[in-house]
Amino acid sequence: MKILIYGINYAPELTGTGKYSAELAEWLAARGHEVSVVTAPPYYPQWRVHDGYRAGRYASEERRGVTVRRAPLWVPDKPGGAKRLVHLASFALSSLPSLLRAAMRRPDIILVVEPALFCAPGAWLAARLCGARAWLHIQDYEVDAAFELGLLKGARLRAIVKRAERWLMRRFDRVSTISNRMLELALAKGVDPGRAVLLPNWIDINAITPLAEGGDYRAQLGIPDNAIVALYSGNMGGKQGLQTLADVARRLNREDRLWFLFCGQGPERAALEEKCKGLTRVIFLDLQPAERLGALLNTADIHLLPQRAGAADLVMPSKLTGMLASGRPVVCGAARGTELASVVAHCGLLTPPEDAVAMAEAVRKLSYNSQIRETLGAAARQYALAHLHIDAVLGAAEREFAAVVAARKGRTAPADPRASEGDV
Repeated sequence: MKILIYGINYAPELTGTGKYSAELAEWLAARGHEVSVVTAPPYYPQWRVHDGYRAGRYASEERRGVTVRRAPLWVPDKPGGAKRLVHLASFALSSLPSLLRAAMRRPDIILVVEPALFCAPGAWLAARLCGARAWLHIQDYEVDAAFELGLLKGARLRAIVKRAERWLMRRFDRVSTISNRMLELALAKGVDPGRAVLLPNWIDINAITPLAEGGDYRAQLGIPDNAIVALYSGNMGGKQGLQTLADVARRLNREDRLWFLFCGQGPERAALEEKCKGLTRVIFLDLQPAERLGALLNTADIHLLPQRAGAADLVMPSKLTGMLASGRPVVCGAARGTELASVVAHCGLLTPPEDAVAMAEAVRKLSYNSQIRETLGAAARQYALAHLHIDAVLGAAEREFAAVVAARKGRTAPADPRASEGDV
């Protein structure tokens, strides 16, 4: 198959949507499919274009068998409501020529990744012009989240945006998303059930294992071998409710065995560092290279996963897959009844979102009970083995791609999609 992936985030970004888009593209390319990507220069989560790239120019490169075309975009120093909209619109407009040029190679599928929804109209148009199937993959309901978190306001504006979103989503041949609750929301927005697909995020369970050595991080950072380390690793943005972490660390400041490691970058990091001033057992790290992720995750005895209350079931934190694969328990701030809560309930402790008192008590409880940590960690690893292995998840996605292409061409999809490579 020929597959064109379109979205604002891509490797070498280490977290979030870019990580998953790149892994999808590279996995498909390794399977023998012809994969190309239209994206932006890497900038996330630092909100600064990475060294070696330029925000204002078109460029192309080959990455692990994938042709990657990059289009300019504007990156604000401090992303907010209006600035974020301009940022997304700048890429949607600048990338349209690259998208149409890539579509001239007549892909079988054009898969656009949300965020950003701004890119969806161009993807749908390009697919119709070249005869490809149009596929919308939702990593994050950015519009709903923006209103729920107060980044966008106004009942009238929300009604207008919802009508436009509903009209657009119904135009796509397939709409996929990463959790059952998010899939239910797609159906509520008018997507036909026959066009809705569950495509959860994944992890390479052979690369992230409980056996990966994390002691070198402890030695490097001066953390005692017998310390209990609570780790947050990932984007430091507005949806995570990171200020809760500072309150948790401060409440547990007298627990000498407890160390906190906060690893990541993003617009909320400076505020988090400010709130942690004076806490001697709190350490900040920048995002670590992908090849060091296993060692980093295994530095933890406890993983921390805070979440803003308004983000429930609008996102499924991408960092969760690595946490579970590492075989460590998770302390998660999520409302009961959400899908995130249902996953974590069997392999960690749940607290109400943005409740530092409850999260601190959960961390303290786990820090004193190695048997509970071991039991919950084993359950976390088992969940990853059963549900999140990259080959199983993307193998199912590949079959869905083959089926939608075969339907367009009026034939039955082969059992192994590679069997049809000469025909597509």
